[in-house]
Amino acid sequence: MAQERKVWRNGKLIPWREATVHIMSHSLTRGSAIFEVIGVSSTPTGPAVFRLSEHCDRLFKSAELLGMQLVQSKEEIIRGVAETVKANQFAHGFVKIVGLYSGETFSISVSDPRLELTIFAVSTEEYKKESPPAISVCLSRWRKLHPETVPVEAKVAANYLNGMLARQDAQRRGFDLGIMLDTHGFLAESSIESVFIVKDGALITPPLGLILSSITRSSILEAAPAAGIRTIERPIRQAEILAADEIFTASTSRRIAPACRIEDRTLGEAPGFVTRQVAALMESILAGRDERFRSWLYPVR
Repeated sequence: MAQERKVWRNGKLIPWREATVHIMSHSLTRGSAIFEVIGVSSTPTGPAVFRLSEHCDRLFKSAELLGMQLVQSKEEIIRGVAETVKANQFAHGFVKIVGLYSGETFSISVSDPRLELTIFAVSTEEYKKESPPAISVCLSRWRKLHPETVPVEAKVAANYLNGMLARQDAQRRGFDLGIMLDTHGFLAESSIESVFIVKDGALITPPLGLILSSITRSSILEAAPAAGIRTIERPIRQAEILAADEIFTASTSRRIAPACRIEDRTLGEAPGFVTRQVAALMESILAGRDERFRSWLYPVR
């Protein structure tokens, strides 16, 4: 199947098998690739890419924070995403945009800040394994990277070793996901997921500054009040996580994942009432059924 897929690379569609770089490339040996993962959903008018403009803006922000230069304009990248989805002929799946330094080097620095850009598109069936209806979570022994060590709002490959270690730690302990605290001891995020808790009917999540500026997170915070859900962004202490009424994680790939257990404490019904409301709202938006947020969907015709 992979051999039949098409990949957009620097303005041209090429076969999947040709989307390669040398093992000694800077982005492989130093982790300097920046990327975006974007959802594609089926709507009454055809496939649509979720918040494509915002994802492109964040890609450019990652490049800016790291002193990198994207050669293509935002409009060219948007067209490239649409071309890639159409070429791979699916209605529901994911797009991954990767900006990288492909040149072979031993050096930690680069002489040319310009990135090569590649866009991949895969269907849900190819990419995503069946997920459990609810997950178990623990507090990871790994802390979230501090923003004075690396720019945590840059979606760069090297930062995700932090999340990989948290996921491995959780799975070795018998949990699905590990929730990381920041270096001050407040809730940060999971490996690749934003974390929300529910207390007394309010949806609470950490503020920006110490976490990735997640598109899914911001979408939930913007949309939830339309469903009558009160949202709060503030630091969350460890004790509050453990005492939450509901917990769920949110990401492009898993969307809303309700937690049925936190450490040794079993939560109530999972998903809980507020989590069900949020999940239903986001599903309606992604399917193009909610006119209030139709502008979030970029149609691929």
